[in-house]
Amino acid sequence: QVRLVESGGGLVQAGGSLRLSCVASGRTFSGYDMGWFRQAPGKEREFVAASSRNGGTTYYADSVKGRCTISRDNARNTVYLQMDSLKPDDTAVYYCAARRGYIGDYYISETYNYWGQGTQVTVSS
Repeated sequence: QVRLVESGGGLVQAGGSLRLSCVASGRTFSGYDMGWFRQAPGKEREFVAASSRNGGTTYYADSVKGRCTISRDNARNTVYLQMDSLKPDDTAVYYCAARRGYIGDYYISETYNYWGQGTQVTVSS
């Protein structure tokens, strides 16, 4: 079992930055791919970014590419999402997710086994 706890959300003006963090319980954090997803009101959950187990490979949704960076510190059981040049369309609840045993398809939420409770990001215009 893996427990994920996100933090770092908040209210920011358009053009600003936020850094989300997700701390995982357990001793096998390095064995999990990690992903960030988001869900805006009235919309389906969508992929934002993902990191392979060692952080060597990262993936981004086209909508955030060039503005967001996912990174992880396996010694601290933590994955981060640095978000810059934020836009009002980035407003959503952001979820951290973990998975193991899959290859590829990082953008598919159903491949993730564990989810955090989410952190709200609100970008004002």
